[in-house]
Amino acid sequence: MLSITAGCSQSNPNQGTTSEQPPQAQEAASTPSVQSAKTKVVTTFLPIYLFTKAVAGNVADVEILVPPGTEVHEYQATPQNVKAIATANVLVKNGLGLEGFLESTVKNAQNSKLAEIDASIGIKPLNEISPVVKTAQEEEDHDHEHAQGNPHVWLDPVLAKQQVTNIRDGLIAADPANKATYEANAAAYVKELESLNSEFQQTLQKTPSCTFITFHDAFPYLAQRYNLKQVAVVQIPEDQLSPTDVQNAVNTVKKYKVKALFSEPGVDNKLLSSLSKDLKLTLRSLDSLETGETDPQHYFKAMKANLEILQTACK
Repeated sequence: MLSITAGCSQSNPNQGTTSEQPPQAQEAASTPSVQSAKTKVVTTFLPIYLFTKAVAGNVADVEILVPPGTEVHEYQATPQNVKAIATANVLVKNGLGLEGFLESTVKNAQNSKLAEIDASIGIKPLNEISPVVKTAQEEEDHDHEHAQGNPHVWLDPVLAKQQVTNIRDGLIAADPANKATYEANAAAYVKELESLNSEFQQTLQKTPSCTFITFHDAFPYLAQRYNLKQVAVVQIPEDQLSPTDVQNAVNTVKKYKVKALFSEPGVDNKLLSSLSKDLKLTLRSLDSLETGETDPQHYFKAMKANLEILQTACK
């Protein structure tokens, strides 16, 4: 699915447990139970960490396995990851086949008491809905297929609500003594997600059926939710752009009457810039939330920035 390490070229020193607390964590009405230690929760990558930290607040210790800015699709587990899972009470993952490294890592950790939470339970995945424009070389080298459907459900605020609810229920099952806190924190975060959804709806209804091309097949759920059209995913080499590659992209833009061309934050690919000039389209940046800050409020900050970019590009 990916041809470039979109949005994944930087590492974030703020990985792991953070002292930042979402406002709702401080407002939770219950007090944690008296216990020898807080529940230890490990999460796979940034969006799942943000949701889990928002629900857990300060009654559980939440860590992240994949450093923000690291390519989760091709991530190779480290000995530190195995150790973290071996000593954890709970593991939270996105699911839908995204975290390919997990199965063997969990097996190696040999933690028989580990509770696993699949944040995407109950969400019906989309299969690949956008044509993929690619060269023969790219098919050999960078053809990522998701047998369980497109996993990028966290980029739809409505589906993010479902993920937060799944995480809440899993944490309650693993740590029932703190049920009231998990419920209060989740409710506050869900309320913010509902507000974000309304903001997207109200803003993007003014630009119906906006067509766009991306270089990372991350946005079909967002597009479907708000009546946008991700019409193609253009896969190009990282270091060499042949005349055929350029012509394929140009033909795709003409075919679909594309309005917008999106890369991702942290991607410095001169080929994309030159391609955008050939296409006579402004190259803008849409954030897939795979890199960024570890404050749970970062989700809303990044998504609102995405909304502004979509509004501008789709005029």
